[in-house]
This record gives sequence, structure tokens and C-alpha cells, in this order.
Amino acid sequence: MGMLQKNNEVTALRARLMACLKVLMVAMLVVVGVTACSQEKSAMNPLGPSGKPPITLKNNPASAESVVLGMGCFWGAEKRMSELSGVLDVESGYANGDIPGNYEAVLAHERALHYGKAQGRNHAEVVKVTFDPAKVNLSEVLARFWESHDPTQGDRQGNDIGSNYRSVIYTQSDAQLQTALKTRDVYQQALTAAGKGNITTEIAPLTAYFSAEDYHQDYLKKNPNGYCGLGGTGVSYPVATGERSGTPKSTRVVAQRLDGKTLDVTRQLVVFEAEDCGYCKQFKKEVFDHWKSSVPVVRTLNPNPPTGWVLEKSLFATPTIVLFERGKEVSRYTGYNGDQKRFWHWLGFQLLTPEQRKIAFEQGTEYPGTGSHLDEKRPGTFVDPITGAPLFRSDTKFNSGTGWPSFFNPVPGSITLHEDAAHGMTRVEVRSASSGIHLGHVFDDGPPPTHKRYCINGNVLKFVPDAVK
Repeated sequence: MGMLQKNNEVTALRARLMACLKVLMVAMLVVVGVTACSQEKSAMNPLGPSGKPPITLKNNPASAESVVLGMGCFWGAEKRMSELSGVLDVESGYANGDIPGNYEAVLAHERALHYGKAQGRNHAEVVKVTFDPAKVNLSEVLARFWESHDPTQGDRQGNDIGSNYRSVIYTQSDAQLQTALKTRDVYQQALTAAGKGNITTEIAPLTAYFSAEDYHQDYLKKNPNGYCGLGGTGVSYPVATGERSGTPKSTRVVAQRLDGKTLDVTRQLVVFEAEDCGYCKQFKKEVFDHWKSSVPVVRTLNPNPPTGWVLEKSLFATPTIVLFERGKEVSRYTGYNGDQKRFWHWLGFQLLTPEQRKIAFEQGTEYPGTGSHLDEKRPGTFVDPITGAPLFRSDTKFNSGTGWPSFFNPVPGSITLHEDAAHGMTRVEVRSASSGIHLGHVFDDGPPPTHKRYCINGNVLKFVPDAVK
């Protein structure tokens, strides 16, 4: 009996301890829960005592107004809107979501929404545009907004996909709301006349706004050659006839669409650019201005394909270089950043045969006696098959008896040399200086005056005969 009583007492003691522990845990959870809810509410509902978002106008005049606009990635939006005369300040931010307002939270919530693991509305990436109504009215600001992106794409802008990239106008007064709706209807008429789709832009009062992180502010000013993400539809906003006479300051001359009938329908490259795009200027300087490739190329500021031709999808950044064949897009290169070899590599994959690609990009070798140009003796130049840059003149070619085209001297500056230790041998590799593709190897058993033998794969050479005089 004594042992049984002792066991009962131990059991009772354990029960009392467990009860106390449960009370303590509940108390701790209540404290933590209250703190977390308080922080979450503060972050999720940043409204001031008046019920309006706490947007400050810095040192701008008392008459200044602000409106919040979303047109995809806020980097390009910030730059485009800041260029409008009368705009005092443009700030990147997040608006009208149900979550904390920071970049990591927005991205995480969008992923969770995509996989069905979250509820609640995500923020839109936006810019808060502060302007002086005495210099530019809201209609003119919104005209620039409509022209600067494609407002028909729903929860996306080009390749930026997600509800955080939706097109939006968030207003701060009934007057702003009515103006936004009016300009939407005007622009819809212009889009419809141009054969475009319906506007999906969300127009609503502003309910929540957060400034974006410092590194997002003035991004393209800090990175002048950075992402130029906005091209618009190519449809101009019609001339306004409301608050101010004449053409709105935001209305810009849209470049004329290329005429497909004037281009090479067999194979044509089109470089789609944007105004004030640093990388567009760099591509022109480094590549376009020195173009020798056999593929014709043209530039345009109009984001639409040539008339009668078809883009696979809308453009989302500039420059975008699109290769058309038979009037249809077959490939594109988006976001040139100065890497010429990468660009030529992309183009080479479109132009070269599988056998040529194996030599050019995988350091392959054709079987001796099987390549092109072994018997080519006409006056002319052997050029890079991608860039068209000259490599060797025919008067430096000789019969080496090896089964590969051989030369004793390259065109100055046309090649680069690299150590090659593959296959248990030590050799000197020859590459094209313009495209970086593999051409062959160089040896010290050639004829005078150089005594060099540039042993080149004929299948990665293109011969251009001299013009007959």
C-alpha cells in the first residue's frame, strides 16, 4: 500500500507541474502573439490618423501634388517619369498590398501566391510622382504613364511576371480618380484603333504606400548603363483638349514602325532601342557601327515588329536584338551589356550548322581533306562566318599538304592566340578576335617570310571574293 500511495503522489505532482507549465506557455504565447500582431498591423496598415497614406512632399511647393503609378519594374518607370518637365520628384516604392512593404517580402509573397501557399494581396512596384500643377497637369503626367509601358498585359510587364508588376494608378482624391479614368478611356480608343488589346490597369484610391530601399532609388542614375525596361506599345497618347491647350508635354513623337516590305524577309536582324538607353548607345558604338556580318541589321525606336511581321512576345527591355526569318521571330538577345563575345555567340548559334558550331564553340576539328576552301585560289578575303570580319587574305594561303587550309599571315588584329594543352599536347590555339570562335592552331613550320603555318578549319571560314574591277 505504501508503494501505491507514493506512486499516486508522484503522479499528482507531475499533473500539477504540467498544468503550471501549460499556463506559463499560454501566457508566453499571448505576449508573443500580441507583439507580432502589433508589428504586423503597423507594417501592413501604414495609414496615419487621417486614414490617408503618410506621403510627404519633401521641400516641394505647397501646391505640389503626387500620384502613385505602377508600370512594371520601378527602375525604368522612375527614370521615364522623372524626365517629364514639371515633375519635381519620383520615388520608387510598394503600394496597395496586404503585407509588409519591403523588397524581400514582396518577392516572397509573390512566390507563395504562385504556389498557392499564401493569401492576401501583394504590393505593386510603383513610383510616387510628385509634380507642380502650375507646370504640368495630371492629364499630362498620365499621358506619359500610358505611353511608357504596355497597360494591356495584366499581372506582368514583358518578362517581369507577377501581380507585383501589375499596371496601376493609385489616386489621392476623387478629382485624381476621375482624371485617371478619363485618360484611360482616351488611351483605350487609341489602342483599339491601333489593333491593341484592352487596358488592364487597376485604378483605385491609394490605401498603403512604402518607400523602396535606398539602393532602388535613382537606380538608373547610379547605373546609367543599366536595365532600360520600358518601351511601351508604340501608340501615342492623343492630344489633350482639357486643362491646357496644345499638346501635352508628355506626348512624344513615336518612331515610325519599320516597313517589313523594305527588309530582307529571308533573314533580318532588328535592334529595338529606347530613348536615353545607355546600353543601346553602347551596342551601337561597339557592334552596330562596325557591322560586317552577312545578315542585314536595322535599328528602331518603335517597339512593334516591322509591318506584316510577327514578334514571339512583347519586348520588355532594351536593347533587344531580334532575328527574323520569313517575317517571324526565331530568336532574340535581350540586355546587351558590353559582352560582345556573348552576343556573337548567340548569333553564331542561329547562323552556323551543327558541324560548324562544334568547331567554333567546342574547339572541334574537321577531318583533314573534308573542309571548305582547300582549293580556293581566287583573290579575296576569308572572313569570320558570324561577324564578317576579315581573317586571312588569299595571297597568304599556301598548300601545306595537311588537308586543312593554311596561311602564313593573318590580317592584322584579326586573331588572338591562346595556349592549348588539350589531348596531351602543347599547342597554340587561334581564335577570331571579333567573335572569339575557335579557328584552329598555329605552328612554326610555315614558309617565309613568317615561317608560320596557321592551320585553320575551313568550315568556319567564309570566302568573300574581291570585286571585279
